[in-house]
Amino acid sequence: MRKLCNRLLARFSENLAIKNLLSSLITSVFLLFGLFLSLGILGLDKTVTSLLAGAGIIGLAIGLAFQDPILNIISGVIMSVKKPFNIGDTIVTNGYNGIIKDITLRSTHLKTFTGEDVFIPNKSVLQNPLENFTLTQWRRVDISCGVSYSSDLEKVQEVAIKAIKEHIEHDRSKPVDFVYSEFGDSSINFELRFWLDLAEEKDYLVSKSNAIIALKKAFDKEGITIPFPMRTIEFSSPLSVEK
Repeated sequence: MRKLCNRLLARFSENLAIKNLLSSLITSVFLLFGLFLSLGILGLDKTVTSLLAGAGIIGLAIGLAFQDPILNIISGVIMSVKKPFNIGDTIVTNGYNGIIKDITLRSTHLKTFTGEDVFIPNKSVLQNPLENFTLTQWRRVDISCGVSYSSDLEKVQEVAIKAIKEHIEHDRSKPVDFVYSEFGDSSINFELRFWLDLAEEKDYLVSKSNAIIALKKAFDKEGITIPFPMRTIEFSSPLSVEK
């Protein structure tokens, strides 16, 4: 039975741990079924009833005691079948951002970009939202900035878009978006967005940094001011004090 299960499971998964786990479970169920069937044929009905009752109690106790480990194993099996991500993918899950190093039946090994090794239970990975940057191969860079109220807004838009198109490597099949977002305390704020056809975190951060440099240089060249935050403080007139 175990050999048959291994041959059948090999068609659906290449994960050796999952194949061994499922084949062991199926073989155990087959052996239990054969045991109860044999006892029934021998007329040992009371023994079968006692064994079933005992198995039910033991199964309930084991299920309650090992609820989280069992859920982690089941989650690992589901993830290996559905494959929402693979080893080497860049993901964000459960508040951690990094590269997947290994996926076991109990946990997912994540290497963060700050150097930590994080082992997240598979149950948490499966039940919580997950961002996979490698799956789509596209990432959007968002830059927030502001210009002075005296600026020519149409010129600002033209200069900003031109700076990205001429100096930054980006996905040219998608447009560079520029939108004004709000009237700030000391500036008119805007959002500048462009796309990258890569998923590596380092390349993303470098592209965003280079875009900020290019934008600042272009504004300086055209005399466009990025103002400092300003505050106006008003003092009330001194109160007259009678002697």
